[in-house]
Amino acid sequence: MILINLLPHREAARKRRRENFYASLGAAALAGVMIAGGAYLWYQARIADQQARNAYLQTEIRKLETEIKEISTLEAEIAGLRARQQAVEDLQGDRNLPVHLLNELVRQLPDGVYLSSMKQENQSVTLQGMAQSNERVSELLRNLGNNSPWLVKPELVEITAGTVSLGPRDQRRVANFTMRIGLQRPTDAQKAPADIKAAAAADKG
Repeated sequence: MILINLLPHREAARKRRRENFYASLGAAALAGVMIAGGAYLWYQARIADQQARNAYLQTEIRKLETEIKEISTLEAEIAGLRARQQAVEDLQGDRNLPVHLLNELVRQLPDGVYLSSMKQENQSVTLQGMAQSNERVSELLRNLGNNSPWLVKPELVEITAGTVSLGPRDQRRVANFTMRIGLQRPTDAQKAPADIKAAAAADKG
């Protein structure tokens, strides 16, 4: 017996292929959506994590900035305290400077040299006087420059020839001079040997 299929089998096959295609397309679209959604969620999590890190870093930076400001304020206060301490030490040392000045002048003044006036301005002293000769003035300059820890940088400002009367008929030639010297505070005088030793040690090293 011969069976003949009169149904439209080609149209049914095409319909099944179309349905399978649409099903595959839908599955692919669904898979794509799921993958895209997963990637979106993953990136969002990474972004949120990075934002949290950024927020933490910003908080720590603000803390550090506050600490830096506090340190700067402390450094300024320390510098101010040191400046005040140095000012007090300088004042205490300056009280004894006239004593040191007079003692040194008595010690370093050669024979034949006489002082007529002395004027101090801050750390500078101007001396005026007379000497029996120019050599005595030079000797005074050497003594003040080399033999005194309190007097520094002697400088001859002026020297002129003059005469002095010792009696009605006795007149002698003298050298009138003006010189300027610097005064060292006690703290500076104490630092000088230490600085010299440190420089010598550095040269040896």
